[in-house]
Amino acid sequence: MTDLQTSPPPVAEAPDDATMSAQPARKSRWRMSRRGFLIGAGVVAGGLALGYVYGVPWARLQLAGVFEGAEGPPGDYPEDPWVWFEVLPDSRIRLYLMKVEMGQGVHTALAQIAAEELGIAWQDLDVAQASTGRDMGGSLMTSGSSSVSGVFQPLLEAAATFRSMLAMQAAVLLRVPVDQVGVDGRGFAVQGDAVKRVDFHTVATSKTEWEAPKEPAPVKRWQDFTVIGQSLPRVDIPAKVTGAAIYGMDVRLERMKYGAVVRPPTISAAPKSFDASAAAAMDGVVKVVVEKDFAGVIANSRPAAYAAVAQIRSEWDEGHRWQQEELEALVTAEGNDGIVIQDVGNAPRVLGEATTLSAEYRTPFAIHTPLEAQAALADVQPDYVRIWCSTQGQGFVRSQVAKAIGVDEQIVEVFPTYLGGGYGRKAGWEVAIEAARLSKAVGAPVHVGWSRTDEMRYGYFRPLTHHKLYGRVDGEGKLLAIEHRQASGDVAFDFLPPFMSAVMGADFGAYRGATIRYDAPNKRTVAFRRDLPLRTGWWRGLGLLPNTFAVESFIDELAHAAGVDPLTFRLRNLRDAGDSGRYKRVLQAAAELGEWGKPAPAGRARGLAGQIDVGTPVAMVAEISLDGATGAIRVHRIAAAMDCGLTINPDGAKAQVEGNIMWGVGSALIEEMTVRDGQVAPANFDKYPLLTMKEAPDVTVTLLEAGDGRPRGVGEPPIGPVAPAIANAFFALTGRRLRQLPMNPARIAAALA
Repeated sequence: MTDLQTSPPPVAEAPDDATMSAQPARKSRWRMSRRGFLIGAGVVAGGLALGYVYGVPWARLQLAGVFEGAEGPPGDYPEDPWVWFEVLPDSRIRLYLMKVEMGQGVHTALAQIAAEELGIAWQDLDVAQASTGRDMGGSLMTSGSSSVSGVFQPLLEAAATFRSMLAMQAAVLLRVPVDQVGVDGRGFAVQGDAVKRVDFHTVATSKTEWEAPKEPAPVKRWQDFTVIGQSLPRVDIPAKVTGAAIYGMDVRLERMKYGAVVRPPTISAAPKSFDASAAAAMDGVVKVVVEKDFAGVIANSRPAAYAAVAQIRSEWDEGHRWQQEELEALVTAEGNDGIVIQDVGNAPRVLGEATTLSAEYRTPFAIHTPLEAQAALADVQPDYVRIWCSTQGQGFVRSQVAKAIGVDEQIVEVFPTYLGGGYGRKAGWEVAIEAARLSKAVGAPVHVGWSRTDEMRYGYFRPLTHHKLYGRVDGEGKLLAIEHRQASGDVAFDFLPPFMSAVMGADFGAYRGATIRYDAPNKRTVAFRRDLPLRTGWWRGLGLLPNTFAVESFIDELAHAAGVDPLTFRLRNLRDAGDSGRYKRVLQAAAELGEWGKPAPAGRARGLAGQIDVGTPVAMVAEISLDGATGAIRVHRIAAAMDCGLTINPDGAKAQVEGNIMWGVGSALIEEMTVRDGQVAPANFDKYPLLTMKEAPDVTVTLLEAGDGRPRGVGEPPIGPVAPAIANAFFALTGRRLRQLPMNPARIAAALA
């Protein structure tokens, strides 16, 4: 059902001759994502103007509120239905998508949205990944838990309009009023006369000019949906089960060569010279490429490329040989350079009036570790550049490749493949640039596939974080004041125009999840941006896991200090309306599912945590024990509740929660990247172990719905509560706190000493 093209036509999705005539010229556009587009384009400009009037700190506070309260990044999607859809010769309908499939099931969910309004059978809809050669708007990025929530309304309206346009033409061909025509199988039939019918392909090819309506066609009420809300089978599974699925590492073309690139010895190294003479003489080597800042090999096979690049002698200015302890000392939530991103009441004054509870938390660097390492195939020719790669950000790849090899962006076309895991790491473009530089040098297609060591050491990482929290509670267990001081390396800024950091001051990706969502009359969050000598960036949920670990652990500490049950404390400090009310219901649902308040089995204890992210509240109850032999935490069970609004595919939504939980447990208990002697220490999984099936907890998930017919994000919100739920369970079990991730046996032993 899903089609990924790997052959190199000028445009990957060019329809065959039989359907070419059905493709119309562009019409005047409507833009149902206009509000989001205006927010995205205008909020920064507005912030600059308001900063001039009211002062930079005030403007930054307002901008932070927009980013933290948003239900995802703004979108820019096509309005012309013929950009989204194509009628195939067999009268199936093909849906083109700009969002990439990396195991999260987005192609299935979006197909359900389209099928709902097209009115066709599930098996009659074909899904294709669009290349950048197709005008799919400006949202050429799959991130931020925004694919379904962002595309939902534009795609519903495009599908309804496409069906309406075809129906009007079918009525002309059948010579009946349009209100007597309805979808029937792969075409239209006259109501009450199934013999009088016409198939979709005949309709689509019966004219060459299509007049788009001034406004999109009306869509169904969400209460009437019949396809949306079903757990339909994933559209990508057949290709993956049969081996037909094409990933970035799999793409092959005729005349294709293989490339490998020299890597620096330390994170601060700068190249001084390269000697590639020995590599050039090796069997299988086609060409060596040596430039001022770059050296690589082009060979007839990948083993030959790897072997030859290892023989290139290089000289480096290695810079400072950083140690882990030095980097941790750089990331502190102290000083006068913090940016206030939340300020309600007067938290500093209230906290200074009486004794307060305070605590510090830390989280480590983390690596993405996708199963499929970075991979790209580039074919650079004088009049075109084509890139096939497993990428979350084909728009980034297109622009960065054009810049790197000095060509017009308009001649660069990117063909996204399936991704063998993304997690934010596949938003990068380094491997595509390497392949493009080598292809340009040799004039033939070149495939670059990173080794596991490359993947571990030379990407970007989740940054270190440091958190200081202060709080006061009154005699009734209500929050009086709370402050969160958060420090982190960059997460989003490296991917954005430089002026963004000057405007924002603090990285909105780093402080995702840092603000206090509880109803305190005085609350303040201050973000500290810290420069690090290695590249940090997107990681699943951005700053959501570190920040939720700190905030929800501290909320638990406040509850116990006040002598109030942690669930009761949270409910007591939440309002009944809006997202706060939805969060209350999610907490209650997770508590019921996780048997909160009931005695845990002998030797076990339970912990609770929650969060609201991109408009999606999530809560979890973790049940743990301590392994007497290893000293490690054993997570037996996690019960989770989530309200993602209108659920498109319940099985898919639950799978996202389950995947986040496994990812979160590994991050909470095991994963930690360190730097030694100027280099990222782990080079493979032996030094960076992941959660195994044997260690995986049982997971139960319940889904709630807001009841307003709007889907919210699912891909990242569940990552936040996992670690604090485990940490809070550890306190319930031992009476001791773990305030640093990962919660490994060494830290557990220190806490219990």
